Amino acid sequence: MDTKTEWQGSVPPGTTEEQLHYAKKLYDSAFHPDTGDRMNLIGRMSFQVPGGMAITGFMLQFYRTVPAVVFWQWVNQSFNALVNYTNRNAASPITPKQIGVAYVTATSTALATAVGLNLYTKKAPPLVARWVPFAAVASANCVNIPMMRQQEILNGIAVTDENGNKLGHSKKAAVKGITQVVVSRITMAAPGMIILPIIMQRVEKYKFMQRITYLHGPIQVMMVGVFLVFMVPAACSLFPQRCSMAVSNLEPELKDSIMSQYGDAVQRVYFNKGL
Repeated sequence: MDTKTEWQGSVPPGTTEEQLHYAKKLYDSAFHPDTGDRMNLIGRMSFQVPGGMAITGFMLQFYRTVPAVVFWQWVNQSFNALVNYTNRNAASPITPKQIGVAYVTATSTALATAVGLNLYTKKAPPLVARWVPFAAVASANCVNIPMMRQQEILNGIAVTDENGNKLGHSKKAAVKGITQVVVSRITMAAPGMIILPIIMQRVEKYKFMQRITYLHGPIQVMMVGVFLVFMVPAACSLFPQRCSMAVSNLEPELKDSIMSQYGDAVQRVYFNKGL
């Protein structure tokens, strides 16, 4: 089904309900819910498994030397910045300067965390050093996502009633949505970056693994992929993309505005939290 047909609200003759749901799934994965524009391929959440498994696998493999840590953390934050920008709430525009500041800040945070912990864990048990990439990724997510979507926090995001009628802009709604996105992203990465190092540390003691050290990187990439196949949909489903918030929890001025216009008819507001 092409997008033109879908926008017209008609269904081609002979289309089954299963085909209709499949077409909607394809459309939702490729087009932004706010603008209707087609999202770039690499930034789509559907690219998280192939993109994330390659980058995360090599971060877990090449964690011993500072140059390798710097390179792979830079690659990861560049990828994350693109994903965060693509899946932002597009109703709140962001300038190129703000994108640049967000990218530099998040990358610097990841590098400082990774390099600092890498040096600190030289005398720590080997497993602790293997967990450094996750610490760097988690800390960078806490910076990258809010920075990339700072305009939403500064100016608020559009909130509507359950029928989609715009009620105003809320900074508190933006903070709630972005916080949920940060939690989802860290949850998405956690199992692979915490459990896989334990597995690798144990299996690398076997002689057959010691004979194929050149395959350790590809093996970790594939194993990360297995984790992400389950964790990407699980983490994205932790919180609904169309988030809601009680009117009583909004800013006083917005709450008063809604109450004066609608009284008790509107109890909750709705907004796109992004992914």
